[in-house]
Amino acid sequence: MGQPEEKSQTTTAGFEGEVAGLSLTDLLQLNAQTRFSGCFRVRSDRDLGLIFFRDGNVVHAEMGGSTGEEAFRTILAWPAGRFSVEPNVYTARRTIQKSCEHLLLDAHREADERRAAAPAPSPAPAQPAPRTADPVEVVCAVPGVLEAVALTKDGRGLGQHGYGAEVLAGQATYLAMVGAEVGALIQAGDLRFASQEGARQHLLLFATRTHYLAVFARPESAVGVVESEIRASLTRVK
Repeated sequence: MGQPEEKSQTTTAGFEGEVAGLSLTDLLQLNAQTRFSGCFRVRSDRDLGLIFFRDGNVVHAEMGGSTGEEAFRTILAWPAGRFSVEPNVYTARRTIQKSCEHLLLDAHREADERRAAAPAPSPAPAQPAPRTADPVEVVCAVPGVLEAVALTKDGRGLGQHGYGAEVLAGQATYLAMVGAEVGALIQAGDLRFASQEGARQHLLLFATRTHYLAVFARPESAVGVVESEIRASLTRVK
């Protein structure tokens, strides 16, 4: 694959990490907020994708023979891989004009449409099992709740799809990581509950031994009241 013209203006080595599920989305959103300039190199098996930022905007992407938004969507759809971040590495090309937020919205909307268009497998004949209450549905019915998602401890969503659920999952995973680190420092034991108030929404995180339940609440709601209502609702369906 031809490499884009790059010019390093710093000796910073950047950093590397694992990409699993949609954590790459969280990193791209974070870099947009911090006005990052540089290059993301993402590898999945033998494929290499490049995403270039300039002042928080994605300006160019390429993977194989594709460039621009097509390459960006392909890279974002990879389920796993490794990434490296190289600050202040630039490209002379600009193949993307949209904001990072609009790029992610379009990419996730296209992924949702592909999933909806995929033919459903023929169900095997079986006796219908009695339906148990879905905790996420129960929580979403609580006044003041905007969105809810169930997660495994490694940040994988359990059945919820869509951009809002993915944003919530990413922020909840980060809050869980920070809460665990703080708990370890003060020897407070495992994280059981955490919350973060914001101007656009509040984030509430409930933890069990194996799972997380993450919730976005309306900004005008009182966090303590919403927390109490959620706990009461979950207790009633047990």
